[in-house]
Amino acid sequence: MPRDLDRLLHPSSVAVIGGGAWCGAVVRQLQRLGFDGEIWPVHPRANAVAGRRAFARLEDLPGAPDAAFVGINRHGSVAAVRVLAAMGAGGAVCFASGFSEALAEDGGAADLQARLVAAAQDMPVLGPNCYGLINALDGVAIWPDQHGCTRVARGVAILTQSSNIAINLTNQRRGLPVAYVATCGNMAQLSQAEIALSLLADGRVTAIGVHVEGFRDLRNWEALARAAHARGVPVVVLKVGASEQARAATISHTASLAGSDTGARALIARLGFAQVDDLDVFLEALKLLHMVGPLESNRVASISCSGGEASLMADTALGSGLEFPPLSEAQRRVLGDVLGPMVALANPLDYHTYIWRDAAAMAAAWGAMTRHDIALTFSIVDYPHADRQDWDCATQAALGVRAQTGRPVAVVASLPELMPMDVADRLIEGGVVPMFGLRAAVQAAAAAARVAAPQDGPLVLPGAGGDSVLDESAAKQALVAYGLDVPRRAVVEDPAGLEAAAAGLSVPLVLKGVGLAHKSEAGAVRLGLAHDALAQAARDMPGARFLIEEMVRDGVAELLVGVVRDPAHGFVLTIAAGGVLTELMRDSVSVLVPASRGAVRAALEGLRIAPLLAGYRGGPGVDMGALLDAVAAVQAYVLANADTLDEVEINPLICTPSRAVAVDALIRKGEP
Repeated sequence: MPRDLDRLLHPSSVAVIGGGAWCGAVVRQLQRLGFDGEIWPVHPRANAVAGRRAFARLEDLPGAPDAAFVGINRHGSVAAVRVLAAMGAGGAVCFASGFSEALAEDGGAADLQARLVAAAQDMPVLGPNCYGLINALDGVAIWPDQHGCTRVARGVAILTQSSNIAINLTNQRRGLPVAYVATCGNMAQLSQAEIALSLLADGRVTAIGVHVEGFRDLRNWEALARAAHARGVPVVVLKVGASEQARAATISHTASLAGSDTGARALIARLGFAQVDDLDVFLEALKLLHMVGPLESNRVASISCSGGEASLMADTALGSGLEFPPLSEAQRRVLGDVLGPMVALANPLDYHTYIWRDAAAMAAAWGAMTRHDIALTFSIVDYPHADRQDWDCATQAALGVRAQTGRPVAVVASLPELMPMDVADRLIEGGVVPMFGLRAAVQAAAAAARVAAPQDGPLVLPGAGGDSVLDESAAKQALVAYGLDVPRRAVVEDPAGLEAAAAGLSVPLVLKGVGLAHKSEAGAVRLGLAHDALAQAARDMPGARFLIEEMVRDGVAELLVGVVRDPAHGFVLTIAAGGVLTELMRDSVSVLVPASRGAVRAALEGLRIAPLLAGYRGGPGVDMGALLDAVAAVQAYVLANADTLDEVEINPLICTPSRAVAVDALIRKGEP
C-alpha cells in the first residue's frame, strides 16, 4: 500500500528543526514562495530563526506539523524523526548525510539508515541526504538553498536523487513551468516511483521527469507506468550510471551484448516512458509534452529559409527515429502558389527568403506543411540579440499556423542562445513550443513520439542464479521440453562408437566436442562429415565426449537468442545476428521477459538484418512463426526456472523457410 504523502506535499504547517544557515534558508524560501501556512522553527537555545519565533522542543509545538525539515546531525535526525512519527506528523525531509551513502567510510552508516526507517514507522520520510521538495503550485519550499522556481498554475514534476542537479534544473530559462521538485537522496524509505505516484494525484501536473541513478522496487515502477498512462501524464526518464548486472562469465556472447545499461533501457521502453540522455533534451522533452502531450507519431515536417538549415535538420534527425514524409500533391500545389517556381519543394523545406517579412504568406506556406498526419512541424528561426523587428514576421507566422490549424508547431533556434525569452514567452502564450537548440529539439520530439502504453504483464523477478553450466547436450534437452526445435542428435563417450551411434542420422553431419565454451575457436566443431569420417575427426579435436548432429543446410539467417539475469531489471532477452560474428556485428535488440509475441516481432524488425529475415532481393524468408515459437520456448524455460537461472543462450538459431533450429545452447543456473 503506497504511503499517503498528501500532508507532506501540501502542508498547512511546516516545522523547521535546527538553527544553522540551512534551516534559516528553509524559513526564507517558504516566505519567498508565498507559503501561507504556519512556520514553526525548532531550536533548543534560540528565541527566533530567520525572524520567526522558535520553539525549544518538538513537544512544544502547537500541534503535529504536516511537514518537517530535519536539519540537524544524523544521530539527532533519527531521534527527531522518532518524535515526529509519535506525535502524528505528516512527513519529514531528512537533510543530514552520513547514512548509507557513507558506507565505505563508516561501517555503521547502513545500520543508522535502518534505524531512521524504523523510527519513522508509517510516517513518510524523504531522504536522507537530500534537499527536500518544492511545490510551486501552492507556494511550498521545504528547501535549504537557492532555487529558480516561481509560482505556477500548472506544470511538470521533476524528481532526482541529486540535489545539485535539482537546483540547476529549477534555474532553467526555457519557458518550462516547474510545478514540483523532489530530491530523493538515499531513498531509505520513499522511492522515486512512490513519490511520482503521489504527484499523479494532482491534476495540475502535466508531465513527470525522473533523473534515475538506479531502479529498484520494480513493482512500484510498473504501478507508476499504469497510473501515468491511465491519467494521460507522460513520463520522461534520464538514466545515468551503470546498474549492477549479474556478473555473467565470458562464456556467453549474450552477456557481452547485454551491457550494464541494456536492462535499464529495456525497462524504460517496457514501461512506456521516454528515455533521454542529457539534461538539455530532458528539459525540452518535458516542455514539449507539457504543451502538446505525446506526439501522435514520429512523422514531422521542417521549414526554414536556408538550404543549409534544411540539410542540417535532415542530418540531425538521422537515426533519431523521426521521419520526414514526402510532400503530397495538394501540398505542392499550395506551396507552389505561395512560393513560386524558384523554390524546390521538399520536406525539410527551404522556402528561401522570397516571402520573408510577409507574415501572411509565411503562414500560408508553413500551414501547407502542417497537414493532419504530421505530428509536429518545426520552424527553424534564429533570433538576433538586438534589433529583432524584421524577425517578428516569423513569430507571427508560427502563431498564425497554430491558431489556424490547431496542430502542434515548434519554433526552433538552431543554437539555444538564439531563442530570446521574450519571444519564447510570446510563442508559449499562443500555444507554439519554443525550443532551444536544434539537436535537443529533434531528440525531444523523438522522445515525445516514444511515449506509449506500458506493456502488459508483470516483469519476472530473478532469483539468486548460480554458476553451474549445463553442457550443450543437457541444455538442449532441457529446452526441448519447452518446445524448442533442435537437430536430431546422439551423444557418444567413446570415439570408436561414433559411426554406430550416427547410423540413424542423415548426412551431412556435424561433430562437436561436448563441454567446451566457444567450440569453434577451440577447434571442437567439424562440419559436413560423412559417417566414416567421424572417428578421424574426433581424434583431431579436444574433448572426451562428442555430440553428433544432422547438419541444417537450408538456413536463411543465423540468430542469437539469449537471456541474462539482471538483478536490477529482471531477465533481459537479447536477439542478435548470430553465429561466429555475433560480437563483431553488434546487431542486437533487447527486451525484458516476458515479452509478448508482438514485442518480439517488433524487436526482430529492429535488427539491421531484418530484410534478410523477410527475404532479401528475391531470396526466401524465414518461417517467422517458427522463429517466434523458438523465442517463446526460451522464455517459457526462463519463467519456469526464474529462481535459479543465470543465463540461457541459443547461438546460432538457424532460421530456414520452414524451421528455427537451435544448433548450439548454453544454460547457467544454480541449484533449486
